[in-house]
Amino acid sequence: MIGKITGRIDYRAPDHLLIDVRGVGYLVYCSDRTMAALPGVGEVVALFTDLVVREDLMQLFGFQTLVEKEWHRLLTSVQGVGAKASLAILGALGPDGVSRAIALGDWNAVKVAKGVGPKIAQRVVLDLKDKAPGVMAMTGTLAEAHGEVEATEVTEPASPKRRPVAPPNQSAQSEALSALGNLGYGPGDAAGAVAQAAGEMPEAETPQLIRAALKLLAPKG
Repeated sequence: MIGKITGRIDYRAPDHLLIDVRGVGYLVYCSDRTMAALPGVGEVVALFTDLVVREDLMQLFGFQTLVEKEWHRLLTSVQGVGAKASLAILGALGPDGVSRAIALGDWNAVKVAKGVGPKIAQRVVLDLKDKAPGVMAMTGTLAEAHGEVEATEVTEPASPKRRPVAPPNQSAQSEALSALGNLGYGPGDAAGAVAQAAGEMPEAETPQLIRAALKLLAPKG
């Protein structure tokens, strides 16, 4: 399994690039969003990767973060969602947008991805809703441990790394999810409430998110 590669970009195409790693070229397919964020030809890039092996095909897919890679793995586990559709969803929404859409059950947001119809979008939301909390919790811890993949020179000493900046309340979301789980709320309901509360209050700390999520989860009427 090829889990990560670092090398120089030899050329770029609309949906893939060729990365030279010490004389060996790797074709790596990426989402539109990831492609737009990558540097130009001749620059060094580092990507987390997922290798798909079939009888007549081997393809390598690249991701800027482990969270994006995890969503790709989960999306392609849904019946009817192949690698192309997964990249389309990630390209349209980004990993955070996918987390939010699935946690909230918003299949219309998933449907905006090119080539994804309403039936597939609904299936994605239904199949993955209970898995969204785990990925959302990953975001906070991985942002501190790994963050965005930072490319360093292959043959030259690496410059000091910048500490990646996590989104304002990712760790608060993770803590709020854990707290709601301890209170007995189901993972899908908890994730939806926390995602909605975080969307309305981007700078909220854990106690504020928990209170707001509890209000959303309270019985109506």
